[in-house]
Amino acid sequence: MLVYPSGIDLSTSSLRFLARQLSTRHREQGTRWRRLPAGRQALLVLAHLRCGDTYARLAAGFEVGIATVYRYVAEAVEVLAALAPDLRTAACTASTKAFVILDGTLLPIDRIAADRPFYSGKHKKHGMNVQIITDPAGRLVWASPALPGAVHDIKAARTHGIIDALEEAGVECWADKGYRGAGGTMRLPYWGRWETLSAGQQAVNRSHARIRALVEQAMATLKTWRLLRKLRCSTTRITSLVQAVLTLHLTCSN
Repeated sequence: MLVYPSGIDLSTSSLRFLARQLSTRHREQGTRWRRLPAGRQALLVLAHLRCGDTYARLAAGFEVGIATVYRYVAEAVEVLAALAPDLRTAACTASTKAFVILDGTLLPIDRIAADRPFYSGKHKKHGMNVQIITDPAGRLVWASPALPGAVHDIKAARTHGIIDALEEAGVECWADKGYRGAGGTMRLPYWGRWETLSAGQQAVNRSHARIRALVEQAMATLKTWRLLRKLRCSTTRITSLVQAVLTLHLTCSN
């Protein structure tokens, strides 16, 4: 396999943060020797998460075995996922904002037609449903655990307890019509065909759409991590990957 120099569009703060976390993990485990030091392992993991590089490509580039790459990635993802904020923490953060925006996104996966629980009728493809909470500027605040793509947004929000958590925190939340009937502090657009709405209702819906459109910025930010654009791993690992990316984004963007 040919090897060539490449780059990752991340700041060095991401590398330093992950390297520190891995060094701490190694000391706790009493590890005496590693094929790669913590800094190189962190670089390997960031290349996998950010660029979507396969284990085989990483193994060739870092001159280690494919099994070693798998262990290093799994270890780093576990460390990062453990640091991700839970919903209660996210609700506390949201309580300091004027309001938040909630929406769901589909992370595509490589499943076949027989895997119906993962097929999203809305997006016409297989994937995992992840709920996103952003602040008024469209910055990512929290990402939920992944559910099968067939799960509707309102059901996902109730499953995760998002509606109750935001209501308890007293935070107003803008959402689309997919959350109709959610109650709590959810603010939704008027329901009905556009031509049947009054002029006032149409104006409200336009304003609502302009505010809610900012959530697309957070979704785009999440998917700049190319691994999440097409997941080819077990669906049981996707939540950990999302939480790992969330930790890196929140820690290194502040």
